[in-house]
Amino acid sequence: MRLLRLAKIARVGLKYGLDRLILEHDPSGKLALPLGLVNLLFFWRDLSAPRAVRLRQALEALGPIFVKFGQVLSTRRDLLPADLADELALLQDRVPPFPSEQAVAEIEASFGKKIDDIYASFEREPIASASVAQVHFATLADGKEVAVKVLRPGIEPVIAHDLALLDTFAGLLERFWSDGKRLKPREVVGEFSKHLADELDLMREAANCSQLRRNFTASPLLLVPEVHWDYCTHEVMTMERMHGLPIGQVDRLRTAGIDLKALSRAGVELFFTQVFRDGFFHADMHPGNILVSTDPATFNRYIALDFGIVGTLTETDKNYLAINFLAFFRRDYKRVAEAHIESGWAPKETRVDELEAAVRAVCEPIFDRPLKEISFGKVLLRLFQTSRRFNVEIQPQLVLLQKTLLNIEGLGRMLDPDLDLWDTAKPFLERWMKEQLGVRGLINHLKREAPQWATLLPQLPRLAHQALAQAAERTAAEAELARLREEAAASRRQAQAALLVAAAALLLAAFQFF
Repeated sequence: MRLLRLAKIARVGLKYGLDRLILEHDPSGKLALPLGLVNLLFFWRDLSAPRAVRLRQALEALGPIFVKFGQVLSTRRDLLPADLADELALLQDRVPPFPSEQAVAEIEASFGKKIDDIYASFEREPIASASVAQVHFATLADGKEVAVKVLRPGIEPVIAHDLALLDTFAGLLERFWSDGKRLKPREVVGEFSKHLADELDLMREAANCSQLRRNFTASPLLLVPEVHWDYCTHEVMTMERMHGLPIGQVDRLRTAGIDLKALSRAGVELFFTQVFRDGFFHADMHPGNILVSTDPATFNRYIALDFGIVGTLTETDKNYLAINFLAFFRRDYKRVAEAHIESGWAPKETRVDELEAAVRAVCEPIFDRPLKEISFGKVLLRLFQTSRRFNVEIQPQLVLLQKTLLNIEGLGRMLDPDLDLWDTAKPFLERWMKEQLGVRGLINHLKREAPQWATLLPQLPRLAHQALAQAAERTAAEAELARLREEAAASRRQAQAALLVAAAALLLAAFQFF
């Protein structure tokens, strides 16, 4: 089975000229002869389309798992040429739905009940279908409308099989392609595998949804569906049905009276709130996963869907990101370089002045243009590409962040072509930095630490006594060790003196004998 699948991959790759793509990225020329022979044998191929288009078509021909791999690969803009990344970003999960009978059987097997005993009504026709799961509308016994997400039956072995093939192919590229080690194909496949593992566990997705909803419970900007935990398993997720218009249908939004400029600014604020306030962000915010509410009670709010991929940031990540963003805004390139080294993203031996010069070369020409013409996501991308020669490690959470920022910026400018992302984000970042580093930040930090201090303070006398006792014990032990060392040294001196006396006696006896 694996050999047949591998043969299909090879056939599709040759049909779309992927051998030429490899040859273009092999400066050593080691593969020129074998791939040149392949080109002669398959001279009939039509390779007139650009290489990026041919790569996208090949992945679509190989099936949904490879399409999904291309989508993930498109986020690694730090590794890919721009034309390939842009084209792969166009990949969509155009997957036919699986039969509703299978969906019903999967739900019944998960809950051990008949479908009519689980939901008051269940629509057999799916509303959406993707490579991993599909969604049906249903109604609970209490009349609540819900959306039911069901994993594709038997998807796990299919994914495991294709992942094994991808890993094998990546290993071959890494071994035989001169550019393979730099592009880290096996690392990319590993990252893709992790994403798929997360998406195959719908309880994890339900938890992500619940967390995001809790973070924005009182928000006037974002709506997140409620999770119905009693109707969730690892294969089935039941959540509140959301009503709204797809964000990509701009004409319908405008007709409905949606304020597109306010919506675009709200999107930027939402992104930075998720990143810097919560350190937990929706990392798959493409148009297919976002609706806009037209309900009078929640008019003009975003509605988030599909929570399989989220990003998380530590406090250290958030602080260094904020420092970098503000330094960019202020054109303080030296501070950008210092922050990269301080955070550990760049090696400690990196020269600040050299990294500063490289960052300046990327940013300075951009700042001379009107702000509304600047793509902040692309600036971040160019910095990632520039930083490669300084061995800057691109953190996985930052790759997700960069992907999400590009999505947000694209959505914002689709709604408002004049959106100035930098001008919109700067006040938010400056306010956040003041809250973190100013007097308010100190007060908030003390509040967070208060419970721990309340526990530790009563213990301080006992801990101090223990520390003093241990110090006294260490002092006594050190004194005893010093005494033993002195005794050992004295014993060595006595032994040496005895040897000298014995040697002298032997010499004296020898002289007397002669």
